[in-house]
Amino acid sequence: MAQVVVQRRGDNDCVEVADGYAGIVPVRDSKTPAARPLVFSAASWAVFVGGAKREPGRRTFG
Repeated sequence: MAQVVVQRRGDNDCVEVADGYAGIVPVRDSKTPAARPLVFSAASWAVFVGGAKREPGRRTFG
């Protein structure tokens, strides 16, 4: 299982994204590695990543 760590610039808010699972994408907070990951379908994760790439830096919450 490979992991990709995603970090916002200038911040310590990181998530780890695991690959190698058929049809799902587990994501967890790097500060709490023992916690259960959030699990997304591969299709919904692809939509999320595509949106993030099209509009980098856009805040959609908070």
